[in-house]
Amino acid sequence: MITKKNLNPNLLRAEYAVRGEIVQRAYELEKEGKKIIYCNIGNPQALKQKPITYVRQLLCLTEYPTLITDPIAKNSFPSDVIEKAKYVLSENPIGLGAYSQSEGMVFIRKAIAQFIKNRDGIESDPTRIIITDGASKAIQSVFTLLMKNSNSGFMTPIPQYPLYSATIELYGAKQIKYYLDEEKHWELNESELESSIKEAKKSGIEPVAIVVINPGNPTGAVLSKENIKMIINFARKHDISILADEVYQENIYSENNKFYSFAKIMNEMKITDVPLFSFHSTSKGFFGECGHRGGYAEIRNLPAEVYEEIVKLQSIGLCSNTAGQIVTYAMVNPPKENEESYDLYIKEKTAILKELKKKAEILAEEINKIKGMSLKSPQGAMYAFVRIDLPDEKGVNLKNMTEKEISEYEAKRDGEYCLRLLEETGICVVPGSGFGQKPHTYHFRMTFLPPLEDIKELVKKLKDFHLKYLKRFE
Repeated sequence: MITKKNLNPNLLRAEYAVRGEIVQRAYELEKEGKKIIYCNIGNPQALKQKPITYVRQLLCLTEYPTLITDPIAKNSFPSDVIEKAKYVLSENPIGLGAYSQSEGMVFIRKAIAQFIKNRDGIESDPTRIIITDGASKAIQSVFTLLMKNSNSGFMTPIPQYPLYSATIELYGAKQIKYYLDEEKHWELNESELESSIKEAKKSGIEPVAIVVINPGNPTGAVLSKENIKMIINFARKHDISILADEVYQENIYSENNKFYSFAKIMNEMKITDVPLFSFHSTSKGFFGECGHRGGYAEIRNLPAEVYEEIVKLQSIGLCSNTAGQIVTYAMVNPPKENEESYDLYIKEKTAILKELKKKAEILAEEINKIKGMSLKSPQGAMYAFVRIDLPDEKGVNLKNMTEKEISEYEAKRDGEYCLRLLEETGICVVPGSGFGQKPHTYHFRMTFLPPLEDIKELVKKLKDFHLKYLKRFE
């Protein structure tokens, strides 16, 4: 009989906080009839964001081509969508029910390369693009490629999206943590990077890559061009690869910030000897097509013989799902200004991004009014990493505790806070310890995807709960 103790220890050690025990408790409470405001995960359409019409129309016609020749379809679908569906089927005549090439359909990879060229003003090679089941799958494939042995180290931001820490545990690699600078709106600090890599090497860890999430998850920060240049130079100095998680590139809310891709900045710097893996996804931005699992990796500065190995890895899984590939095509090849579906597309896109910006502003303004709570205003992405000040509990002396004991104690405290918040208010957030945070600080991550009215209700409930919670320490 298989028991838990017989399982892969790497799997047992891996944790994924955004779907952890607090979320399971939320499901239980919902079944009991309690209203839950889910702020734990970036899952837009589960939180009432409507799909983009253009995407669903293109999927409909490519999944069921018979509609294209149906006279009724001419009145139900814009002419440009019908023509685009015909083009997709001419490029992929075997249909979406068959496997595609392992790297993804050729015409879609060419469209991605054109998208990157349009975005950055630089050339992109479609033969160095792989379409995957969401960005997560692409990221895990690169981890597999770069991990030489159990001493291979991946530098990850703290706080970070737990896909990274969980994957490192699952694969039996080493995590090299570097702290983001909360006081400077969560930017990367060069001295912190140097310190973390130095300590890792002293411990016998061999650094192979640095992970950068821009815009940030869970921080909502947008990196400046100067910060990106520093990171590229750091990677070059230490001969490591860069994994650029850029899935929130459409989600920029501050007029003072702009998204710069690592590919664009690296091209400006004329650096060709730092391997770069850039990731994008259909799950975020304004598409929110999480369930269709569409995404891609663009790979630069990698020898052909090495690139062949990642193609081999992709071929072991045959190919990414074809519906997700079509959604990816829709993302990188939106309606043009002179096409019939353009006006509705722009209207829907603008409305989604405008509301996200408004909700981010409301959160920052209202949370910073709450005593014992603060928030660096989200500049991008879909999340707020809220700092909470919790006085020390009576009888607890951190000076007498080991680093591990302190970590466990503090994780227990923010976990208890978030569980109590859920039980009393129905607000489901994720403890900061699930993403990592500096010792002696407490946070929780929440998404601002719920409808505007829910966000307004949430802020009021949050204030009442937090002030009540703090009274226990008086």
